Amino acid sequence: MSENLFGLTVAADKGLDDLQCQRLLSENRKYQEVMLQYRCALKALESRLEILNEEFSLQHDRNPIESMKSRLKSPSSIMNKMQKRGLSLDFPTMQANIMDIAGVRVICSFEEDVFFLAKCLKEQSDIEIITEKDYISHPKPNGYRSLHLTIRLPVFFAEKEIRVPVEIQLRTIAMDFWASEIETELKECADSSREWDGKMEHLLHILT
Repeated sequence: MSENLFGLTVAADKGLDDLQCQRLLSENRKYQEVMLQYRCALKALESRLEILNEEFSLQHDRNPIESMKSRLKSPSSIMNKMQKRGLSLDFPTMQANIMDIAGVRVICSFEEDVFFLAKCLKEQSDIEIITEKDYISHPKPNGYRSLHLTIRLPVFFAEKEIRVPVEIQLRTIAMDFWASEIETELKECADSSREWDGKMEHLLHILT
């Protein structure tokens, strides 16, 4: 057994259950304080994107953003990612190394809108670009297309300013539909694989 950064005790070789984690973390003050930073960073970024959307709409009589969806990585997902990378299980290590705890997916009308929004964000003086991956100009071998930016932006609290990383995925409606289809197919393949593994294990027990 090993103690993890959330103050939970779990078997080192087993994945974490999200429902159990959330229940136990509801009274973990340090975890709540850290995740507050990421939630506020999402709100700050969404506000900036909404301003760009409204400005563009006023100037061009159409909206470049069709929809936005934000998410925070689940406790189990964070823990499992850190374990796979062999990282020390503490909050400073998490904050310094896991850059996609907070994420925003922006669905645009056209491909040119993707690059326009990315350019606007990159030109904002208080935003730091950590990474940029252009899978639109250079699609992945499986055909996946999207523009990924990892940025760090300031979040202002009552007595301090904290710079928080957020991952942004910008894509068109067609790109998002394709990615969703691939994700569904991959999940079905994974489910089938687990089912066959279970059957093979059952057969081995019978034969031995």
